[in-house]
Amino acid sequence: MDDTILDRARAGDGEAFEDLVAPYRRELLVHCYRSLGSIHDAEDVLQEVLVAAWRALDRFDGRSLRAWLYRIATNRCLNHRRDDSRRPQRANHPGANSIASGISSAEDPWWLEPYPDVLLEAVEQGPEARYDIRESIALSFVAGLQQLPAQQRAVLVLRDVLGFPASDVADILHTTPASVNSALIRARHGFRPERTPDLIPLPRSAQEAAVVDRFVDAFQRGDLPSVLELLSDDARLSMPPEPIQCNGPDAIAGYLQQRGFWGPELKLVPTRANNQPAFVYYLPHLTTGMSRANGLIVLTISNDHITTLTRFGNPSVVARFELPLALVDDPARPSQ
Repeated sequence: MDDTILDRARAGDGEAFEDLVAPYRRELLVHCYRSLGSIHDAEDVLQEVLVAAWRALDRFDGRSLRAWLYRIATNRCLNHRRDDSRRPQRANHPGANSIASGISSAEDPWWLEPYPDVLLEAVEQGPEARYDIRESIALSFVAGLQQLPAQQRAVLVLRDVLGFPASDVADILHTTPASVNSALIRARHGFRPERTPDLIPLPRSAQEAAVVDRFVDAFQRGDLPSVLELLSDDARLSMPPEPIQCNGPDAIAGYLQQRGFWGPELKLVPTRANNQPAFVYYLPHLTTGMSRANGLIVLTISNDHITTLTRFGNPSVVARFELPLALVDDPARPSQ
């Protein structure tokens, strides 16, 4: 940290403050996302964090700016989660009653949102971290964190993901190391994500690409048997914020067929979310000659099978992935 920049920022120089916090913006956004499960909420809270840091800069002790910013961010996230009125409302699913077999209440929190890989950045981890960065940004990991009580979630992320010492976490949370260690024991007991990194293909590996290519080909051709071959026996389709999920290949296939959510009319454009393969999907618009973005599908792969399809049906998520909101179907027709 450049003391000259710090002095300028303390004197009210906004550009100096931006230079001061710029190296930590992306990792703080990821931290807020892990805590909240929603990138929309994370972006809002990050702005609050930076405003709070600007206003309190004269009280910064000059030691570790990163730890100080994490202290502000963690406590802002805790405050945010206490205000349920800031959460989007759970969606209703009008067709839930017409699909009887293989349907259950959703396991994933209904406010869960995908995180674009273009916003990911390598984050410094202390020697006590138990999860690597790939594990700790996966959708299943972030979803599981949301089930923990707020204080336990904060402790687990600070200790087991970022590797902060217990004394630093105690300082961040205004508590004692003994309380931190106690909360961590409870958090680890209540948080048991599937830890099979040896079964998960490396991101962008040939093994991952082979599964993805087969899925895209079968999905866009409407080849049901080939899609079913790719799904594990316990595969599920999750659809935040809808309150249901489909369990097993037959229930997933039934849902896709009923909703017309596959086949030659569907276009899949690849992207990545949460360090996992993903697709923005486009459906034809009858009057414009265009296909419009309808949402995002994220795949979870284990060995050579797909274990989870997570569909985010809100077109607004597409804008975060730097992809167009519409594709021209017929080049001879003008875009609208």
